[in-house]
Amino acid sequence: MKSNEIWKIYGTDYKRMTKELLEAAGLLSCIEAKAMSKAASGGGDPDAAALRIGIKPNLVVPSPADFGATTHPEIVAGIIEYLRERKITNVVIAEGSWVGDRTSEAYEYCGYRTLCETYGVPFIDTQKEGAHEVSCAGMNLMLTDVVDRIDFLINVPVLKGHCQTKVTCALKNLKGLLPNREKSRFHQMGLHKPIAHLQTGIRQDFIVVDHICGDLDFEEGGSPVVRNCVMAGTDPVLLDSYACYLMQYTPDDVPYIRMAEALGVGSTDLRSAVLHLCGPSGKWIDLNPCGSSGDPERPRSRKILDVAYRIEEVDSCSACYAALTAALCRLKEEHLLDRLDVPIGIGQGMQGRTGRLGVGRCTRDFDVSIAGCPPDSGLIYRELRKYIERSGKNEEIEDIQIPEI
Repeated sequence: MKSNEIWKIYGTDYKRMTKELLEAAGLLSCIEAKAMSKAASGGGDPDAAALRIGIKPNLVVPSPADFGATTHPEIVAGIIEYLRERKITNVVIAEGSWVGDRTSEAYEYCGYRTLCETYGVPFIDTQKEGAHEVSCAGMNLMLTDVVDRIDFLINVPVLKGHCQTKVTCALKNLKGLLPNREKSRFHQMGLHKPIAHLQTGIRQDFIVVDHICGDLDFEEGGSPVVRNCVMAGTDPVLLDSYACYLMQYTPDDVPYIRMAEALGVGSTDLRSAVLHLCGPSGKWIDLNPCGSSGDPERPRSRKILDVAYRIEEVDSCSACYAALTAALCRLKEEHLLDRLDVPIGIGQGMQGRTGRLGVGRCTRDFDVSIAGCPPDSGLIYRELRKYIERSGKNEEIEDIQIPEI
């Protein structure tokens, strides 16, 4: 596969689609080329079967894939079967959920225990792995040790929205190979720059994008938009640029994409890219990704923009920020958002500060602080409603039943 190629297939038999996609895109040739390169540099056996293959899905939360947050296990099953049919069996799955959730719960709830037991594939929980420091284009980052035990990495991200970076796909998905403390530090460093530098420390050899039903707003899902599509490529910058195009953004809207390009990780040039689309007859059609392909763009949601003006954020973790924005979206739907009389503080940069209203453990010195690390969105919603009721407004709040979440 050439780096400027994007392969794309539609359907509902996700395992079969994935195997067909990998055959057309030439995954085996990519593995064979890596084995030959490794052997030529004195790294051992040139046989592709000798490589240690790592599969990196997205199990950010214990949420089923049809909620729009996690990688469908059928896609990973398709990858494993494709490899086994070609006598490549040295395979592991490695992933770590975001800070605030346990990978072990996502492993169970998202169907990966069943998957791993069915195929006899080991699962590496990176939240339990040791870690070591690596210089990533001049930035020292902590990577989990499993990275050094993988010869060929197949990244399997979900194409979806993100409450802080707008879009998440191939580049950001590598955060799951960091220890939890480093994930938190990424937010202290501004998130975008370390994500870009991370790509120089962990090479993605092949990417299979779950574009089946990603949520347009929230990394943890909840409002899936069904597309029933799987994509493949080898350039994470190009695939993330295409993800931006599909969601009506540009790479300039997601700073880490341009930063990664400047570091030599890949290209944002969709004009020079070739999109191979599997047509209804099973024949592959070559198109320009930004041309008239009969493949409608995904609509861009404005939920985050509609509530962000109520947030005063400094270095917040994704889980905490997502929980807050989800709660604020509920208040907006109930016409209560504008009754908040002060901005809501959130983020690691709020530690030691004081204020009127805050969310998360980092705002524990605020007059009103909704506890948790991260707090549950349902708890934030209920506490903010109580705050509004106590805020001294003379307007009466409609008697809306607050469900327990």
